[in-house]
Amino acid sequence: MALSLRKQFGVRLKAIRAERKLTQEEFAELVGISVDFLSLIERGINAPSFEVLEQVSRKLRLPVRELFDFRSPAH
Repeated sequence: MALSLRKQFGVRLKAIRAERKLTQEEFAELVGISVDFLSLIERGINAPSFEVLEQVSRKLRLPVRELFDFRSPAH
């Protein structure tokens, strides 16, 4: 069974964060969300709002579309 969009996004975000050697705590602070909420996103339980997506994109210096490119390795 294919992973849900939330789960795929969470896996992708976690991979990008880890590749950049950021802890959940560091990344959550950078983006302005709680560690608990970041954990829920990375596990595919919750989805980020458009505002959080924009903030993630800015802080990672990646276009939003790259956060949804599930075929690409982390940058």
